[in-house]
Amino acid sequence: MINNKILGLMGLAARARKVCFGADSVELEIKKKKVYLIMVAKDASNRTKDKFRNICHEYDIPIMIEGEIEILSKAIGKSNKAIIGIEDSNLAGEIQKINNGGELIG
Repeated sequence: MINNKILGLMGLAARARKVCFGADSVELEIKKKKVYLIMVAKDASNRTKDKFRNICHEYDIPIMIEGEIEILSKAIGKSNKAIIGIEDSNLAGEIQKINNGGELIG
């Protein structure tokens, strides 16, 4: 189960227009070096997960495979998005911190 604080930060990033979504768009933004964290839904296809693991390894970008497509999509106000790229380094860092057991102040 994905942490609600992570979903909240993803929503904040979406409202700030600091997210990209969909395989092609995320891959393009990675190549432009604008993405700091990739979120992939657990129920995305194995081919998609493997592809983005390889891309993230190549470009040295952290990847989180968490949550379901429906939950991740709802967090950013979209539907049926299995891959989300976070384009803000501070939000990406906070999401990783929470995922690794750290907490936000407040």
